[in-house]
Order: sequence, then C-alpha cells, then structure tokens
Amino acid sequence: MSASPAARRRALGVACLSVIGVLYVVLGDLDRSSPGPIAAVHAHADGLDGGAACAACHGGWSGDMASACLECHEPIGDQLANRTGLHGALEPALASACARCHSDHHGASFALVNDRSFELAGFTGKNGFDHAAIGFPMAGKHLELACVECHEHADTAELPAGAKRFLGASRDCRSCHEDPHGGQMGLACATCHHQESFTERIPVGHERFLALTGAHARVACRTCHENGSSHALERFGRDDGVLARTCADCHESPHRAALVEGVAALDGVASGLACASCHRPEHTSWHDERLTVTPEQHACTGFALDAPHDTVKCAECHRGPKGNYRARHPGRDPSGCEACHADPHGGQFRDAATERTSCIACHGRTEFTPHAFTLERHAAAGFPLTGKHREARCASCHREPDGGGPRRFRGIRSGCVACHGDAHRGFFEPFLAKADDLSPAVRDGGGCAHCHNSVSFSERPRGFDHARWTGFALDGAHAEIGCEACHGRSDTPDAFGRRFGRAIAPIAGATGCAACHADPHRGAFDRAGLPTSVEGRTDCARCHTTASFRDFPRGFDHGAWTGFALDGAHAKAGCAACHAPLDAPDPVTQRAVTWAKGTRCADCHGDPHAGQFRIGGETSCERCHSGTTRFTDLSFDHDRDSRFPLDEAHRGLACRACHQPVREKGVTFVRYKPLGRRCVDCHGGNRDPFRNQGK
Repeated sequence: MSASPAARRRALGVACLSVIGVLYVVLGDLDRSSPGPIAAVHAHADGLDGGAACAACHGGWSGDMASACLECHEPIGDQLANRTGLHGALEPALASACARCHSDHHGASFALVNDRSFELAGFTGKNGFDHAAIGFPMAGKHLELACVECHEHADTAELPAGAKRFLGASRDCRSCHEDPHGGQMGLACATCHHQESFTERIPVGHERFLALTGAHARVACRTCHENGSSHALERFGRDDGVLARTCADCHESPHRAALVEGVAALDGVASGLACASCHRPEHTSWHDERLTVTPEQHACTGFALDAPHDTVKCAECHRGPKGNYRARHPGRDPSGCEACHADPHGGQFRDAATERTSCIACHGRTEFTPHAFTLERHAAAGFPLTGKHREARCASCHREPDGGGPRRFRGIRSGCVACHGDAHRGFFEPFLAKADDLSPAVRDGGGCAHCHNSVSFSERPRGFDHARWTGFALDGAHAEIGCEACHGRSDTPDAFGRRFGRAIAPIAGATGCAACHADPHRGAFDRAGLPTSVEGRTDCARCHTTASFRDFPRGFDHGAWTGFALDGAHAKAGCAACHAPLDAPDPVTQRAVTWAKGTRCADCHGDPHAGQFRIGGETSCERCHSGTTRFTDLSFDHDRDSRFPLDEAHRGLACRACHQPVREKGVTFVRYKPLGRRCVDCHGGNRDPFRNQGK
C-alpha cells in the first residue's frame, strides 16, 4: 500500500531537517576543533577569520590550498607561471606546497615568512638568502647591508594593506643611489662601476682602444676624458664622434725623430704609434724593467749592437736617475771605451802625462778577456809566478776590496793573508790571539805557517792539537772516531781550495752538539720556557753524555720537558705505548722510536661520538671528561654546557631516554647533537585535518 502524497512530503521534510541538523553539528564541531588562531595578517583580512572561513584558505571541498593561496597572492602566481623570482626557481612540488614554508594557526604573533621558510627553500635563514637565485648576484658593499635597507618591510611583523615584503624592488642602481653624473652618462652604471667599490672603476670594453694596464691603470678617467672635451666620458654611448688617439696625441716623445721614424718603419706603423713597439701598455712606467729593445731597433739610434756590445745588458750602458732620459741616453761613439766604461782599475794604469788610460794596452779591442798581460810582464812587476802561483787565476790574488772599489793590482803585500782568503773563516783568530809562543812572522802571515807550508795546504807537519785550537776536547765517543767522521772530505775543493770538511757543514749556522748532530727531538726541548742550562750543563748535555745518546744518568722528567705529565692511566703505560720502536733507526738523526701522536685525547684515542662535538675541526674531550683515570668520569653539566637546561620533568630521565644509538655511514654511536629542543621534536605535533584533502 503506497503512502499518500502528503505523507511523502512530510517524510521528505523530516529528512531535510535531519541533514541540516547533522551539517550544523559537524560544522559547529569543525569550528570548535580549529588547530589554533591564525596569523594577524590573515585575521585582519576580510573573510579569513572564523570557522566558516576555512575554505577560503584550504580550498573547500572541491579546491586545494595552493590555488586558494594564489587567489590572494597573485604576484606569486605570476612567478610560478613564468618561472621567475624565488618561487619560480623552486622545485614545482615545493613551490605548490605553500603551507610547507608558510604554515598558519600558530597564533596572531607568528610570522608567516621566517627563517624556517628560507631554510626550506634551500638557504640558511633570511640573512643567508643568496640573491643570485633570483638573477641578482650581490657582492661587495651590498653584502654589508641589512635586508630592511633595501626592502622596507623585510622585518615588519604585519604588512600594511597593499605593501610588499620583498617583491617590487628595482635592480636599477639609480633606484637606490643618487646619480653623481646628473643623468649625463649614456652608459649603464655597471659599464664602469661594480659592487665592490664605487671609486674603483672597471671600464668594460676599453681594451678595444687601450688596455688599462700598467701605468694606464693608475690614471683617473678624467685625465684623458675631460668633461667638455671631444673625448669626454659623457659622449660615449650617445654619438659616434669619439675618435681613438695615438700615443703621440697624449705623450711627448724624448726620442730623436730618426729613432721614432726608424722603429715605425720596422713595424710598418705610423710614427705616432711607434711608441708601443717598446713601451707596452702593461708597463708601469717609461723605464719599466720589462721594456726590451731589439738589436734592429737599437741600430736606429746610430749605435749598432755589434760585438762586443751584442751581449751587454741595457742597464750596463744606460745608467743614471730614472726619469732623466738625457742622462741615461746621452749618445755615444762606439769607438771610445772611456765614453761608456768606467775605469775598472781605478786609475792604477793611468798615464800621468796624458791623464788617460789606454785600455787596449792590455785588452783586445773587441773583447775584454782574455787579457794580454804575460808571465814575463808579471815577473817584471816584482813578483814572479812560480809553483802553485803559476797555476792560480789572476783574481785569486788580485781581489776586489771588501769595502768595494777596483780590483787591486799595485801595492799588494806578498804575505799569505794578502792574497789568500782564510779557509778557516776566522775560526782560529781567537786562539791565535792567546798563542804567545808564535813568532812575529807567523803572526803577521795570519798564523798559516804554524800548520801549513808553501808546498801543500793539506800537509800539517806539526800535527794538530784539537783541544787547544778548537776548544773542543775529543773525549767519550768522540775520541774513538776518525777526523773524517766530522770533517768529511769533498771530491772538489771549495773557493779556498779546501777539501777537508767543516765540522759545522751538516747543519749550517748551528752550534754545540747540533753543529754535527741532527736534533732527533726537532727542537722540542729548545722552546721557550724550558731551561737552557741544568746544573751548568747546556745543549744536549742537559740530559745526555758523550758516552752514549741512550744513556740518561739523571733520568727524565716527562711533565717538565714535554708539558704532558704522566698521571692517571698514562703513568701505568710503558714508553713504547706512545713511542713505538722503529724497525731501523732514522738514517739522519739515529732516532730509534716514533714520535708521540700528540697531546690531545683525539691524537691517540678514537672519537666514540663520531665527531658530534668537533669545533673548528677539533674535538676537546676535556670539556666533558675530567681526569685521565677513567673515560666515564664526567664533568658535563647539562644546564651549563648545553642549550637545553633540564627542568623538573626531564631531570629524572636517564640519558638514553633522549640520546639513543644511531648508525650512520656504517658507524654506530649515541646521538647527542644535533637534537631538536622544541616539544614537538620529541612529543609529536598538531596536524591539519584539511591539509591532505584533494591529494
């Protein structure tokens, strides 16, 4: 039996009322279960605050949150569509997830644009934003600016209506900087200036006309481009009437016309451009050390560089103060030696009658060496060259004085010290002063004859008293070795003809034990603060004797000499635990044990924390572990030494409740840092019931 129309209408009415009631209850519940108040900037916008306004931001039943955001934030939509700006440079998945970087419902004071927003976008907070990501690389002075100096509302908590936080800034220099040229320049600012310094100019393209290197790099722009002139800076970029110039247009040449025209002909250029053949743009002055002149160019001066002048350096002929061209280049006759060459003999061979020196009397016209002064002429001078003297080079006896000046040829004494340098470098002079038993002749001759004769320098007919003449007695192990153990012979003689080695030769400039023996301790016991003398003993003798290097008759205080006291567990360790024996002694120092790895804990002990407490590349164990007896003795105070003071709820927890073992890169360790300090990092957080709808 079917219901009457009136009954059906009543049933339909009851159903509609039921649906309305259910929706009312659901929507009322949704309003009451909101995750929290929205940010002030959204709360003040029309239609965004209150439970019924959720769909305006979350997209409702048929939309999504990203589309809802872009309805209000149209410029961001333009960035995403055109792949421009910061949002356009992000990965599409991140760019469309607005709430991931700009979450809401954290209260009215919450900033929707914060450091976390920038971190999710790939930067280290707001201050770490790299403007290169939006096509505007920043450098120099711009890096010193705070964000708010260019972006007025960078730090504004709630933007005024219609205001932009970061969008809308112009990249035109004149939008921020006053134009000192008053708009007269036709070139862009970046053509001459850069962000590092406004006063340091980088004229782009100038190298097409003249490379601004060398001396030209130091010239102010207005020196060459004076305002109002035909080459004024203001003309560039506005017309094509600016003409290039030659060197002669700006610089006056000190050279004779024949030289300039000759060099120009060699290079096939106009005479006004001949300067660049020798004076390169990169030179810093007209007399730059890099300046070179070819023999062909020099011939244009009228002085061809033929032998013997073909190998002479320019500075040997062209002397005088720099900048005085006439003094350095007076013009000379190549046939007169005295016009260019000073007398190397200081007038020793000057003719008293003519007051001139005839160089070619002893030297060739085209070469200074070899000379033409024969053995017969030398014998006529009163000193016949016989024996070893006959084999000697002239310079061996005729030397240049120590204080400078010409080489001596006349008035030379005939004693040994007059011609022969001291092969012992003055070593025996203090001992000779005390030797009263030497004859005056031996003393005047420098004492050489006491040990040597005129036949051979290596012969010592009277022997050698090592203690008397060196002050170093040969005792202990030194008495058992031969002379050549300290004075090794050389296959070739030195400048004095000496083959016998010097005791200090192995380590030049050193004294005492270190003169012959390499320091196996690498200077560790000669540093500041350690005693240089112990009971009158200095150098190595502070610890060792000449009998044996491995003998320590007075023991060794490890803490005093190394600064690392052996206490705690270290006092029980044997020496070899830190200084392992070598398979073979070091060939230079004869050291038989290895060096300690260091004095820090990490030098010998592995890091159980996998580098969590490394600061500046180093880990300081002593900050948390006290003493050297046990690793478990801690001096760590959670309230003092961490950024998470333990309140009453956390103080009773065991360390492992928060610090649990993890495994990374094949290594298992307890995680101490970094750990989150917010409640949500350990105890979970709110979830948006609408955030995943429609996905």
